[in-house]
Amino acid sequence: MHRRLFRWRLAVAAAGALMLLALYFSLVYAPTERTMGQVQRVFYFHLGNAWNAFLAFFLVMVASIGYLKTRSRRWDIYAEALAEVGVVFTTVVLITGSIWGRAAWNTWWTWDPRLTTTLVLWFIYDGYLALRASLENWETRARLSAVYGIVGFVNVPIVFMSIRWWRTIHPVVISLSGMDMDPRMVPAMLASLLAFTLLLGVCTVLRAQISQSADALQSMKDAFRQD
Repeated sequence: MHRRLFRWRLAVAAAGALMLLALYFSLVYAPTERTMGQVQRVFYFHLGNAWNAFLAFFLVMVASIGYLKTRSRRWDIYAEALAEVGVVFTTVVLITGSIWGRAAWNTWWTWDPRLTTTLVLWFIYDGYLALRASLENWETRARLSAVYGIVGFVNVPIVFMSIRWWRTIHPVVISLSGMDMDPRMVPAMLASLLAFTLLLGVCTVLRAQISQSADALQSMKDAFRQD
């Protein structure tokens, strides 16, 4: 018990330290972008959340496959936790993207392929959570959600490739040829990616433990009713 608590405190402390480091690199160390000015700094947090939304939904697919193969409740719990955290990250992506878009394109929203496919992604996983909430039997819920979680991931590569497949106002910042940014901006980008990745892990495990505790409590209630 004490070791688990220590590991949790260490993970939370590491996430907090990385987040402070990301704030320093993003708000202080990185140079001010010549065209957009200070508003460009939201890019680092926008990218960090976008990467982790993609990662969360990829892991939802992995956990869904794991459940269908093993029928283990543990896989289902982590799929649900990852989906919830992924939706939160996607919400932040849409908000920060709107702030960035207002400064760059003088509009809060436009039906650009990247924005549209990201909004569709948000609706897909909101639908995943709504499906789970609508089914009472956990085995039926887990099975149908697993299929949904696998199929829903199809939209993730579409979002990623949208700025390469279609004409879009979104710039291609990272490509096989390199990074289209000032080298001093790279540490801010990497620090943000690492900080939000660790935050994803901490939030997911915490959410999964809440579900496991709820299952244990329900099992105790069922046992008392049988007695």
